[in-house]
Amino acid sequence: MIIRIMGEGQFLVSSSLLDDLNEIDNMIVDHVAKNDEAGFKRELSSLISTIKEKGEPLDPKEIVESDIIVPPADLTLHEAERIFSGCGLIED
Repeated sequence: MIIRIMGEGQFLVSSSLLDDLNEIDNMIVDHVAKNDEAGFKRELSSLISTIKEKGEPLDPKEIVESDIIVPPADLTLHEAERIFSGCGLIED
């Protein structure tokens, strides 16, 4: 699976990691719904760091369609309301 982190590139991530990422994604949705900015920022940072730590960065010269696009770490809570609603970025 290819995941793009906006402004940081693309990463090849094992599908076995998808459940862990989905769990974090669901926590982000909950924090956004509760208007909990601190929790939202913490979990978004966790999502991004998990992808970067456990994924393999792709060569920036290589153009590959992304399966999931993760917003940048500086996303505001207001912006997140449009992205992290319903099931979030990752389908359950």
